[in-house]
Amino acid sequence: MNTVIASPSVRALAARKGIDLETLGRSLGRETLAREDVEGTTGGGGGGSTPAAATSQPSADTAYWDVDHSQYGPVREEPMSRFAQVAAKNLAAANALIPQVTHHDEADVSAIEAFRQSLKEEAAEAGVRLTALAFHVKALSHCLRAFQTFNASLSADGKTLILKDYVHIGIAVDTSYGLTVPVIRDADKKGLYDIARDIAELASKAQARKLPPDAFGGASMSISNLGGIGGIGFTPIVNPPEVAILGITRTKIQPVWDGDTFQPKPMVPLDLSYDHRVINGADAARFLATYASLISEPKRMML
Repeated sequence: MNTVIASPSVRALAARKGIDLETLGRSLGRETLAREDVEGTTGGGGGGSTPAAATSQPSADTAYWDVDHSQYGPVREEPMSRFAQVAAKNLAAANALIPQVTHHDEADVSAIEAFRQSLKEEAAEAGVRLTALAFHVKALSHCLRAFQTFNASLSADGKTLILKDYVHIGIAVDTSYGLTVPVIRDADKKGLYDIARDIAELASKAQARKLPPDAFGGASMSISNLGGIGGIGFTPIVNPPEVAILGITRTKIQPVWDGDTFQPKPMVPLDLSYDHRVINGADAARFLATYASLISEPKRMML
């Protein structure tokens, strides 16, 4: 019985390359494999081999964790789920291997809120719950078309930049069993209502643990939205093979100078983490400034 989740096309690619998905999954510490996992692997002997990124993972000195905590007071033990263990390994590897920088900015969302209110009845008739996240996905899709380096992946050997002619956006979903990141396909070709439907459907299936294998993998970039929970900013970890990730936190009313006086404006914090091997600071600042301008004037996204 297969324990690794992979789409038929991924299994076919693995078969052509002579890669055993079960072995590859164990080497990566993951249960779900996407096309890029297989493409970055060299087959051999039917057993497959670990991608360069995985083989170069530093081994941690476990002495720091191997402590008898009970000597200091009462403790309880709770085993981490398989899902949480896999996520922990992936996050640790990504944080160790990627020279990551986070650029912070903010955007005025007053126009988005007004636009959403104007579409409220129409959206309801269409059976759509139009959230602010749909606007963020739309704005990000525009930016990924305008800044090709962000819509790219670095090859395992670090010598080739793979530029993508599609825009797929991952949406981090907080579930009872851990964080999962399903993908909205071709976000740049979809309208706000279609994007809103995709967000609702993916989130619902994620909560019910009913996401199909093809809901994962291939994202151009991901969004981690903590706006419904709180916070004023954070440093999201880049999810390889992506080269950047956008974090969003809670909107807050702030005084903004309009040239004559301070006006109360709803401002959303934006946190852009990026792989410094591919993206430099100036490009990150331009990217997020363009993104913030689209959020501030959402009708520009419709052009």
